[in-house]
Amino acid sequence: MPQNRFERVAFAFLTVVITVHAYVFYSLYVVNGQTLMALNNANSVLGAIKNQGGVYIFGNFLPIWAVVLVEFGFAFTLEVFVGSPASFKLACKVFDPRETNPVIFETAVICATAGIMCPAMSFIAAFLYYPYYAEFNFITLLADWLKLICFNFPFAVLSQLFFIQPLIRTVFKALFRRKYSEKV
Repeated sequence: MPQNRFERVAFAFLTVVITVHAYVFYSLYVVNGQTLMALNNANSVLGAIKNQGGVYIFGNFLPIWAVVLVEFGFAFTLEVFVGSPASFKLACKVFDPRETNPVIFETAVICATAGIMCPAMSFIAAFLYYPYYAEFNFITLLADWLKLICFNFPFAVLSQLFFIQPLIRTVFKALFRRKYSEKV
């Protein structure tokens, strides 16, 4: 759908803004919510995060907005330079975009993007959220990475296919309405 470099970066920006917020919510509330509440003797996840002084990241406690910014920086850079170009190339190896139904081709691109971005961002997250108060152990880092992939991959594929990408395509079409309405 994006035709030039500016549109590809704008599309990636919109995608990453929504995706990072979804993953921070998913990680804090769905995956770790009960643990955070139990450890901090709180009856809400936000209360637990407040009680512990923020979200533990890279050996420090940071506010949630700082966590979103850190993850956004990594995700946007990775998406622009690796995720988008590689996923399009992978989808083109399986399907010819000129001859394949656009829905099928876009689904292939979304699945390829999730297949690239999920392990990469899960590794970054395993590194950022590693319990540095204990001694660093590479095997523990790998185990945390694999655990994160198992938690995140189903969420990545389903959220991208059924929520995030349809929303981003709708927003993108609205932002670039004039350009795309002239082609119809």
